[in-house]
Amino acid sequence: MLASIAFYQNEFNQYLNKKVQIKAPESLYQPISYILNSGGKRLRPVLTLMTAELYGTSYKEALDAALAIEIAHNFTLVHDDIMDNAPIRRGKETIHTKWNLNTAILSGDMMLVQAYQLFENYEGQTFKELFKLFNKTALQACEGQQYDIDFERQKEVSEKEYLTMIESKTAIGLATCMQMGAIVAGASKGDISNLGMFGKNLGIAFQLQDDYLDAFGTASTFGKAIGKDIIENKKTYLYIKALDNLATPKAKQLRDLYTENLSIRPDEKVAIVKALFIESGATTLLEKQVQKYTEAAFDILPKLHIAQGHQMVLKHLGQRLMKRAV
Repeated sequence: MLASIAFYQNEFNQYLNKKVQIKAPESLYQPISYILNSGGKRLRPVLTLMTAELYGTSYKEALDAALAIEIAHNFTLVHDDIMDNAPIRRGKETIHTKWNLNTAILSGDMMLVQAYQLFENYEGQTFKELFKLFNKTALQACEGQQYDIDFERQKEVSEKEYLTMIESKTAIGLATCMQMGAIVAGASKGDISNLGMFGKNLGIAFQLQDDYLDAFGTASTFGKAIGKDIIENKKTYLYIKALDNLATPKAKQLRDLYTENLSIRPDEKVAIVKALFIESGATTLLEKQVQKYTEAAFDILPKLHIAQGHQMVLKHLGQRLMKRAV
């Protein structure tokens, strides 16, 4: 029988606190400890630990892989925040804001090295498969981030382009977490592949839900400033579908709002754009897409060679993620 999500979160946090220590030079390691202990849902390591146990292997065997993926994820957040010039992450100052730009870059680099070091605790074929998967995922994450940056300069972004971006930047990462747990447990190649499909579809739904929460969530629960994507003129799924469905005058208004030279306050801009998202039906379309990708993930579950009860655990987890407020 699998443990609860809270159990895996607690066990992982204890392991993280044991492994991530502040040492000299403190100015390098303190920011790393700061971001790793600044909250977060620990979704990625929980998926790794849980997946190992789906195949009869103790979660303890997967702790190093789980910690590697969590450190690497936070490394990307440090550098993403620099590129986005974001002042807040999880309700706290970002590293480059609290310290400085050089510290953020160097601490981020150090986190990637720490992630690689954790794989050294696995031997033989397990090490090779984990290392290969990690590198593949890291490359795709960089590609996804570049797409995201490119979209800021593009006048138009298609739905297909956007979905490709979030697949590379976010969804593949969730898939990797599950695949790593399966690799540690010695699962079959077929199951590792299917877990990748499950995680990818769930990851796309997760990111689309994240887009919605960025506009319509609350700062106290979401952990980031609400409307950040709108203020930064991010061409999210909501923006793309709103343009597709608004009448020409309203579509022009939305495009004009996504320019740099505006005489209105940021909060006014956010309020107007959100109203256009709702009027266009983009919010409803997004909800349908979330449901579509969630169901696509669930369709994979019967193909996995795990107990039916374990399949239901994964389904429950997916349902919980899609109903989240954070």
